[in-house]
Amino acid sequence: MKFIEEFKAFALKGNVIDMAIGVIIGGAFGKIVSSLVNDIIMPPIGLLVGGINFKNLCLVIKKAHVDPATGKTIEAITLNYGNFLQTTVDFLLIALSIFLVIKFMNKLKRKKDKTPPPPAKPTKEEILLTEIRDILKDIQDKPINR
Repeated sequence: MKFIEEFKAFALKGNVIDMAIGVIIGGAFGKIVSSLVNDIIMPPIGLLVGGINFKNLCLVIKKAHVDPATGKTIEAITLNYGNFLQTTVDFLLIALSIFLVIKFMNKLKRKKDKTPPPPAKPTKEEILLTEIRDILKDIQDKPINR
């Protein structure tokens, strides 16, 4: 029974619930960003580069050939750098998209928070120094009676 109580205390902590909500929202946000990249950003870029699909780019190290002893075709050995390029481009576009969304959200937040904070109340030391200054000023303004 103690195990269940410990698990309940752990699972109902605010941090765990906040983390779970963050993971769920992050997953949904990831879908939005992926759609933004795949459906909005990539089509114009594909048009600009002439519809090149980076995933098919490769460097042939050894060409495919037929083994004379067995008669079987041996596949080519290739260095598939195109998939790496495509993944890198996708990452950069996703990072740029997230940056722009966060920048936009921060701009909206700054507009919302434009109201200046009220002036800070003077500290006790400032009040005391102000009183001393006023007293010294009064003393200077009064003529000396001798």
